[in-house]
Amino acid sequence: MYPSRDNRLRFRLAAPFPLGRKVSGVRKALGLPFDPIDRAARIWEHRFGPSSAMAAVTSIMRAQQILLADLDAILRPYGLTFARYEALVLLSFSRAGALPLRVIGERLMVHPTSVTNTIDRLEAQGMVIRRPNPVDGRGRLAEITERGRDAVRVATRDLMDAEFGMGDYSERERADLFALLRALRLTAGDFIVD
Repeated sequence: MYPSRDNRLRFRLAAPFPLGRKVSGVRKALGLPFDPIDRAARIWEHRFGPSSAMAAVTSIMRAQQILLADLDAILRPYGLTFARYEALVLLSFSRAGALPLRVIGERLMVHPTSVTNTIDRLEAQGMVIRRPNPVDGRGRLAEITERGRDAVRVATRDLMDAEFGMGDYSERERADLFALLRALRLTAGDFIVD
């Protein structure tokens, strides 16, 4: 599930940036003798009424914590977090390998401050550079470097091997989950269906 020692060593030699930074995660097994969300749902039902919406939301939030901790652990040997990895992938998908910070924020659906922080860290690691936007003299572009492309390549291989932490689910179950959550995102206005 995690990068092999050989992969980490090869990448470390090819792209020496600070590795092993501690990233706080919540992945450690809690080992509780009961499901706290199920118990909360039963109490909720007794006190307030139907609990399915509360239980579903709480489960999604906990799943997000678990997945983020797992993905960050996979990416840690490459000096990345999932947020930084997403920005690098987005840049690698662009035709020129560069995008305005505003567009990065829109595509990743994050606040401009988060984009600035992410790009600052990637720039400090030598994975992106900032340069003036030739279309808008006031704006700046973030451009992926070869080091950033190398990081995307090796990190993506490891994430794919780990099935992005979703290996316990079938292809069909993952597609169903995507469809269910896509409907929520559509209702929230994330995108417009043609």
